[in-house]
Amino acid sequence: MEIHRLPALSDNYIFLLHDPTQGCAAVVDPAEAAPVLTALRQLGASLVAIFNTHHHGDHVGGNTALLRQFPDAVVYGGAEDRGRIPGQQIFLREGDAVRFGDRPAQVFFIPGHTRAHIAYYFPPATDSEPGELFCGDTIFAGGCGRLFEGTPRQMVSSLSKLRNLPNHTRIWCAHEYTLKNLQFACAVDPTNAELQARQQTVAAQRQQGEATVPSWIGVEKATNPFLRWDTVSLQYAMQTTDPVQTFARLRGKKDQW
Repeated sequence: MEIHRLPALSDNYIFLLHDPTQGCAAVVDPAEAAPVLTALRQLGASLVAIFNTHHHGDHVGGNTALLRQFPDAVVYGGAEDRGRIPGQQIFLREGDAVRFGDRPAQVFFIPGHTRAHIAYYFPPATDSEPGELFCGDTIFAGGCGRLFEGTPRQMVSSLSKLRNLPNHTRIWCAHEYTLKNLQFACAVDPTNAELQARQQTVAAQRQQGEATVPSWIGVEKATNPFLRWDTVSLQYAMQTTDPVQTFARLRGKKDQW
């Protein structure tokens, strides 16, 4: 399974999964159709599936146009998003499985950003390869999504599921927010040397116009404050020892950043 990262809109990423042996492709969160159609033509591939993580327009905006070109493509999304994702045919819940080519994926129900958000996790195909996590707007590189329809407790539970994945898991998050996220992270976690070094690396990458996605679970666990609600230094900074309150206060500060 090849993964192609397609820039879209102002800061979105669409992910095209390609099976060159079968000449087929699937797309994760098509914000718009044009970049996907261009990539499909270049690859000589047919679209067989659309994997949506949630209903927001910058994740499903291309569904309808893609289905006009590939009417047999199957549209997947969360069960709680019924009626909110254009063309949705498969309604997924926690623990369900999907497949692209010869690769199975596990579905996680991860409400918080929205009430119906899901993620797709493809375990490693071999011991030497990474797992692949498509998490929409739940984890970002250095950050997490805003809580539009969920609660801090829900988001901590959702992030815990993803934090428990192997460190050698690539995180394909849907926006290029990394530099701003790490600037905030450095402000709330100033003694984290690994975080400081990461921020400098990302700043240099962005100056060169390089993408910072995918990230890795191991990197996020060490440097992303929104996965570190049980860290003493962050609890001290947020003036609470309660993990959910620590997360909630961090998210509130980021909302005002």
